[in-house]
Amino acid sequence: MNQLEFQSNHLQMDYYSDSYQDFERDFYRYSNMNIPLTFLTDDILKTMPTSRKNYFILNKEKSKDNRDHFFIFEVSTIDENPLIYRYSYKNTTTYLAQK
Repeated sequence: MNQLEFQSNHLQMDYYSDSYQDFERDFYRYSNMNIPLTFLTDDILKTMPTSRKNYFILNKEKSKDNRDHFFIFEVSTIDENPLIYRYSYKNTTTYLAQK
């Protein structure tokens, strides 16, 4: 995924949906970062397709409970334009860090 493709809106978060609000709520529940999610969503959107994954990880070092949190998304295309990939949040799972 290059910058031009990204700027062409080929990747879209499912904003204004219940799924995005769930994502936002869960992110703030677990994140210990002082950066608002709004500033991270573009990076998250670029990282998932580049790594060919439908999730991203909030590392234990940046979480409130010292666990890795996996934020899982469903990836789909939209009928009007199959070149656009929509990411809809599904759930979060955790991994207990070894001490």
